Amino acid sequence: MLTQENLMRQFRVAGMLRRFVFSESGVTLMETLVALALLGIIAVPILSGVATTSKAAFTTDERATAESLARGQLEWVKNADYVYGATQYSPAPIPDGKDYIGYSAIIVAEPLHDPDDGIQKIIITVKHSDEVVIILEGYKVDR
Repeated sequence: MLTQENLMRQFRVAGMLRRFVFSESGVTLMETLVALALLGIIAVPILSGVATTSKAAFTTDERATAESLARGQLEWVKNADYVYGATQYSPAPIPDGKDYIGYSAIIVAEPLHDPDDGIQKIIITVKHSDEVVIILEGYKVDR
């Protein structure tokens, strides 16, 4: 049953809908350009921060992997037989994992005294894609 109040309410709703759909007010080109400029100004620092964070995470991962390899190589050399007058030792095999692709190790030995009295300084250089990532030094003693 339609009462006069319900009928008036429907006319008001229909009038509001008509004004909303057929009104000529809208967003101008200038307002759109200002909004895009503000969006760009806000987006640049955010994207720059994301890029910096990503690079820092990669560098940290690379250094951690290289340090782990270097420490493993040092233990490998310390457990190997002592060679008097050695200038280098062969490195331990690098693990076969996707995390270790492109890594290499060079192990240099330097006797502390001449002639070699059973103490050598061991220098381990770990490279990733032919770039030095870390250099680790330790000592090997003939026991």
